Amino acid sequence: MDKLVIIPTYNEKENISKIILKVLSLAGNYHVLIVDDGSPDGTADIVKDLQKKHPEQIHLLQRSGKLGLGTAYITGFKWALSKDYQYIFEMDADFSHNPDDLLRLHQACVAGADVAIGSRYIHGGKVVNWPWDRIFISKGGAMYTRLITWMPVSDPTAGFVCYRREVLQRIPLDKVEFIGYAFQIEMKYRAWKLGFKLKEVPITFIDRTEGQSKMTKGIVQEAMYGVWKMRKFTN
Repeated sequence: MDKLVIIPTYNEKENISKIILKVLSLAGNYHVLIVDDGSPDGTADIVKDLQKKHPEQIHLLQRSGKLGLGTAYITGFKWALSKDYQYIFEMDADFSHNPDDLLRLHQACVAGADVAIGSRYIHGGKVVNWPWDRIFISKGGAMYTRLITWMPVSDPTAGFVCYRREVLQRIPLDKVEFIGYAFQIEMKYRAWKLGFKLKEVPITFIDRTEGQSKMTKGIVQEAMYGVWKMRKFTN
């Protein structure tokens, strides 16, 4: 087993079947792990139906409630490490990330990166269908994060990422503190502080067309205050 795409879900019935089948259609034998937080809309049942046709490639972990993005990924990372996957990806369920770009993230790691980041804010990257104020907040947050942490990443809250196995083995996953956008910053920061090579790959981020956004004011506030705390991390 080589490549695993982890997709956390909460009420993604409109997207889940399409996103899974798209990932499975890619060259390179990508596997998918859905970490579902008790979606009341039946997301997990859709995944179970697909598992019957693709039992080797589709995996499902069900949790009892909405426990947060960061804890979903940590659960998925631990599962992936236990199954000996070599390249472990984060990706959203709503097609804001183009599954075709999984190939480019994987290639970046094959070419020498330890962490490949699908970036909206480097040359060639862009955002589609976001209002100007959300772009302003996102770009401002990225600049704010770089100013405080000195981490050389233009899109630190990016959630489209490929990790080499060795990175997740070295990061103390049980010590990861944050669950929202700050989680994404923290994972990159910990990898960078450990000396791993981070590489940004330009992507086009397209805002979801189906389902509801999980963005909240609390998630933004967590990121704003969290970056100050991260400077004290020693891994």
